[in-house]
This record gives sequence, structure tokens and C-alpha cells, in this order.
Amino acid sequence: MTNDTNARHILRARAEALARPPENAPVASALFEVLEFRLAQERYAIETRHVREVYPLKDLTPLPCTPPFVLGIVNVRGRIVPVFDLKKFFDLPEQGLTDLHRIILIGGHDLELGLLADATVGVRSIPADSVQPSLPTLTGIRSEYLKGVTADRLVVLDVVRLLADPKIIVHEEVEN
Repeated sequence: MTNDTNARHILRARAEALARPPENAPVASALFEVLEFRLAQERYAIETRHVREVYPLKDLTPLPCTPPFVLGIVNVRGRIVPVFDLKKFFDLPEQGLTDLHRIILIGGHDLELGLLADATVGVRSIPADSVQPSLPTLTGIRSEYLKGVTADRLVVLDVVRLLADPKIIVHEEVEN
């Protein structure tokens, strides 16, 4: 074999070796996009596929004869949307309302409602395998609506379970 032919064989063998996928290649984890927000100094998130929009808290009208977690209703471009206070629903410490509060409009199961957030942080993608099922210290009503918790203590809520819960439907009638 000549040097030129020998060099070609060596280069071809190297190219084939580099073109082969590694045997122990890490499998890419599925990512999902979440909207991160704050409630009572804790970090929460919901999947963006359920978020219709984030709306500033303004023109809130209280509703009589509703559970404490129903803060009231807002008019969003002609749509009347109920607003839930997750701090009351999850039994978290409360604080007064400010201009920083936002309403996260979510939808599903033919239902649209707003979730009151102390502040929205932003949208980010997280790997699905980084979400652990639950914390043993997390008990009560929050664990019912929990999708999981990340290593950096971001609590991911299960919006499908929340919207499907019959406890959020208010059927109150006032007698005259």
C-alpha cells in the first residue's frame, strides 16, 4: 500500500468512528414550559399550555355567598372570569393586595378562571425528569394538586386536576 492509500484508509476509519453514535449517549429529557409565579414567598409554576394570559389585578368585584378562596370576578375584554386566591385555597399566609399582583388566566374542561399570584417571575423550560413526585413534608390540600417539585424547590401544580375538582365549582343560591 502506498502512503496515500494508507492515509485514506486511516482517515476513512476515523470518519466512520466519529460518525457512529456513542453507545452510552445520554437520552435527551423531554422539556415542558412553565410559567413561574410567587405565592407567599414560595415559588410555584403551571404549564404554559394551560395559561391563556397574565392580566394585571384591576377592577376586581367581590362576590357574596362564595367560599373564601373565591376572591371575586374580573371583566377581561368582555368575558367575566372568576378569580381564585390560591393562598386561601392552599392555606398559605396572606398579605394585602398590591399593584404587583397578577391574575393568571387558565383554561380547560370548558372552564376559565383566574389564579391570583403575588408576582409572576417568567416563563422557562424544565426537564420533565427533574420534577420529583412530591415532598413528604407537603401535606393537605396542596398535595392534591401537585404535579411535582424540582430540585430548586419550584412547586409545579397540576392544572388539569385543579380544574377538574368539583370543590372549585360554586353552587350557592340565596333565598329571598
